[in-house]
Amino acid sequence: MRVRLRAVGDAKGDAKGDVLPASPEGDCQDGCCGLIKRPGDLYEVLAFHLDRVLGLNRSLPAVARRFTSHLLPYSYTDGALRPIIWWAPDLQHLEDANNDQNSCVLGWLQYQEMLQPRRPMLVARDTPCSSIPHSEWSRLALFDFLLQVHDRLDRYCCGFQPDPSEPCVEEMLHEKCRNPAELVLVHILVRRSAPSRLVFIDNAGRPQHPEEKLNFRLLQGIDSFPAAAVATLRSGRLQSLLLQSLRLDRQFWESQGGAEGLRPLLQTIDRRAQILLRHIQEHNLTVFEDSPR
Repeated sequence: MRVRLRAVGDAKGDAKGDVLPASPEGDCQDGCCGLIKRPGDLYEVLAFHLDRVLGLNRSLPAVARRFTSHLLPYSYTDGALRPIIWWAPDLQHLEDANNDQNSCVLGWLQYQEMLQPRRPMLVARDTPCSSIPHSEWSRLALFDFLLQVHDRLDRYCCGFQPDPSEPCVEEMLHEKCRNPAELVLVHILVRRSAPSRLVFIDNAGRPQHPEEKLNFRLLQGIDSFPAAAVATLRSGRLQSLLLQSLRLDRQFWESQGGAEGLRPLLQTIDRRAQILLRHIQEHNLTVFEDSPR
């Protein structure tokens, strides 16, 4: 549910702040809206903090909150902790109602062609996603590998053997892996104000995804990674930095049992980081510095 936020002390709100259901037309253009998601999406909060700790800065701000407003349906006020994601008012969506979670249409084969090392940084203007440079795909691949987010680059689960209960099996998407020309990327989004920067959404990922099934297809075609993020992974401080950051969201922190409760989850991400570092070393991949803004 998309809601309009009223800040503490707002003359139009009460002393505690509040939320109001937002109409689709115009209510959210001032950046004062959020999207309340399901309790099962709570790890979007962890993903947001991982994004900031690594210096990627591509995911939308997310916090964990319980909602009490009488203006919301009961299912939203039953005491369950839910993530609320800031609603970016200028996300660029396709006009196609069947594909409105993308800013551009991009197939897997086109994507791999764009990543070829001798291709220009920006391909021809009439090519889908032509404004997005190689470095953005590197950030996305690193982020998605650590969280095992398959929905963007591999919604068909072609990079691992999925369980029968996986949505990609139930929806018969996995069968399309036999024909790469049918595979498309989803949730590829940019903002109108920054068309060369990807926006990461739906980032809850799979904390319980088994290590023996890690999806390396998410890294296919990527030949370099952001230096600052790689340095953080190599520093041995990833877990402590995440704990320091996550402590700021008291409701998420307490719901997870604090540092002790979060430790197994952070250890999983740290192990994936070490596997990614081995992948970089074994394939002699490079790192790139962020260009000054």
